[in-house]
Amino acid sequence: MNTESHRTWYRRFMPVVENVAEARHGVRVVLDSWAVPKDTAETVALIVTELAANAVTHARRPGRTFDVGLTCDGGKTIEIEVFDPCPRHPTPKPYDPEATSGRGLLLVESLSDTWEVRERECGKTVWVRVVR
Repeated sequence: MNTESHRTWYRRFMPVVENVAEARHGVRVVLDSWAVPKDTAETVALIVTELAANAVTHARRPGRTFDVGLTCDGGKTIEIEVFDPCPRHPTPKPYDPEATSGRGLLLVESLSDTWEVRERECGKTVWVRVVR
């Protein structure tokens, strides 16, 4: 890993729906400043949008936040972390063409190289790796 190019970004958000767009915007701005190719940046922004929406919708706790972090190794790998205070693990739902929601994790699964849920003392982190 080239440590000179290793970059990180982290931001904490209150779990309100408006902050899903704010998280997406922050990700786009930072990835642009890191000169990440547009197609990769849009993929990462979409994944963050889905995970942030899940955090706001399913993991909201009074007085708690959800956090978004990005790491770029200076090469081709971008790692995404979205932390929320709910210990319940998200699980992809089977595809239903009539459903109006429930496709977020299917998108994350299809757009990422790998993803997993990591338990934390107070909640969980959904970790995703995207290789450009």
